Amino acid sequence: MSIDAIAESTAETMNEEQIAELLEAEGVGTLGLPGEDIPYLLPISFGYDGNSALYFVFLLFGSESRKETLANEAKRGRFLVYRAQSLYDWQSVSMAGRIELVEEGEWTELRSAMENAWHPNIFSAAHPTRGVEGYRFEIEEWSGIQQQDLGNSTDK
Repeated sequence: MSIDAIAESTAETMNEEQIAELLEAEGVGTLGLPGEDIPYLLPISFGYDGNSALYFVFLLFGSESRKETLANEAKRGRFLVYRAQSLYDWQSVSMAGRIELVEEGEWTELRSAMENAWHPNIFSAAHPTRGVEGYRFEIEEWSGIQQQDLGNSTDK
């Protein structure tokens, strides 16, 4: 894509309804947690409650889990969800929020939200040695940008 094409881009801000639709449709994104000197980025399946929270689970292998430790210490993080069909048809949503452990007796909302999550084969084939932990990402702010110039959608 040339600089001129970028300057003439038809990218626009997404409204709240468009953001919610993307979160309900995708079910996979990238969780960003603060690390010691650089962020720790983690591709992860998630569910959206349709309101103000994402839910996800960690399969726990071995005696320690870096993602588990960072999530429990961080309390806040970032989450990115995007969909890219072509150079001219894409959406991206960035969120910031609080991360909290979902206690075992409070998994009803998590299970319901996770119905739209993308479930890779690891979930059906995994045998976690320590179990599974559920987390809630309480969305405090979100913003989205998109380009849906379908007249140019033949370019990939």
